Amino acid sequence: MLVTLQEILDLAEKGGFCIPAFNVYNMESVIGVLHAAEEERAPIIMQVYPRLMKEETGYFLSPTILAAAHRATVPVCFHLDHGPSELETTRSLRYGATGIMLDGSTLPFEENIALTRRVVETCAHLNVQVEGELGHVGTTKDEETDEFTTPEDARVFVEKTGVACLAVAVGTAHGRYKKPPKLDIERIKAIRAATNGIALVLHGGSGVPDEEIRKAVAAGIRKMNFATDVCYTFLDTCLAELQKPDRAIAIDTFMKKPIEAVAEFCKTRIRLVGADGRV
Repeated sequence: MLVTLQEILDLAEKGGFCIPAFNVYNMESVIGVLHAAEEERAPIIMQVYPRLMKEETGYFLSPTILAAAHRATVPVCFHLDHGPSELETTRSLRYGATGIMLDGSTLPFEENIALTRRVVETCAHLNVQVEGELGHVGTTKDEETDEFTTPEDARVFVEKTGVACLAVAVGTAHGRYKKPPKLDIERIKAIRAATNGIALVLHGGSGVPDEEIRKAVAAGIRKMNFATDVCYTFLDTCLAELQKPDRAIAIDTFMKKPIEAVAEFCKTRIRLVGADGRV
């Protein structure tokens, strides 16, 4: 069933668990994520990187996500990930997204607030809620890590923007880590307290040690993103299949193993964040 961002966050808050948000890139990754959610009876978010929405891929991928969500017997939110501007956010709304992330984290504080607030107001007309980001979550290639999100800045940002959830910088990065990150769990707790318990989001979930993830969920993380590991799982399985002398030539048959691999990976993350058996 297709649900809004607020509806799926409310499930997580009520149950004290975390919603896994999986980035999808093609029909096969959508199928794999859906199979995992159905088998684990878990609410999930399928999200799309803004590049896909800016290019024609989003036009073709969005109906696939919507079809999967409508077919699902578990809650599914269709979310834009890291939308940098109103172009991607507006296009995602037009394509049927039920959740929007406006990422103004590289902007000066007040500009981030102004842009995020404008998108929140636009989305409200369609009963779509917005995720904001404060404290830029960089990549594993960055030489230096940006400053972490402060509780006071988070309080002001949430009050002035009206976001439904907030992505925070507490020790993660996007990409494959050279060494396992250690999260600032006390900072997560402090931000939750300062923002009156708003749902917090952890980006860069791929490669974070399991115990760190469990601590983060217990501290108040209610949405966690997995993208890099979805990509590697899919591509590594494709490469392995290509090495087989008796590999299938028909693409639909060839893709069965990558779909299964994505589903198996997603099931491990669903269980890790405590979303299994919630529906």
